[in-house]
Amino acid sequence: MNKTKTVKERIILGIDPGTSVMGYGVLHALGKQVTVLTLGVLKLDKYEDYALKLKKIFERTIGLIEEYHPDELAIEAPFFGKNVQSMLKLGRAQGVAIAAAMSRELAVNEYAPKKIKLAVTGNGNASKEQVAAMLQKQLKFEFDKQFYDATDGLAAAYCHFTQNLYNLAPADEKSSTKKKIPAKKKASTWEAFVNQNPDKIKKK
Repeated sequence: MNKTKTVKERIILGIDPGTSVMGYGVLHALGKQVTVLTLGVLKLDKYEDYALKLKKIFERTIGLIEEYHPDELAIEAPFFGKNVQSMLKLGRAQGVAIAAAMSRELAVNEYAPKKIKLAVTGNGNASKEQVAAMLQKQLKFEFDKQFYDATDGLAAAYCHFTQNLYNLAPADEKSSTKKKIPAKKKASTWEAFVNQNPDKIKKK
């Protein structure tokens, strides 16, 4: 008798962190089919207090998680630049979004900007406009062209979708994207404990 195979389903939240604008997008993936659930931006430049900006990033990320119930977060990593202060601020914005996701038990996946652009367009040096145009062609959605940060967030989610082909196998043959640690022997040393419990954040 043939077994009925179920198709892997998951929801991916993608975030492009920023201190002036945070872009985000949510994808629904069913096997090899992927559709856009939402995308948008959180404008932060109207807030003068930097701590308040971080609070708003945390709250918006939690709000998206509670509304769309994603299985995992894909987030763009800060790029290395000459302005150290800008890098620090961007890193804090990313850290707050990651903390919000992990507080809701989401698996977190970090991608370099070039990795995301390469996955979407085939060119690691593509412009925001090129990324948005390619996403529109592949995912068939409409958006206001003034919100390119939104498509950057969506691009992070799409990059994660394309990089994790193992999740396209039937659910009864692959484990969930969320980590489920089977029963194991108690670690006798710190090194053994670390080997048995790898960090949730996967650097790509």
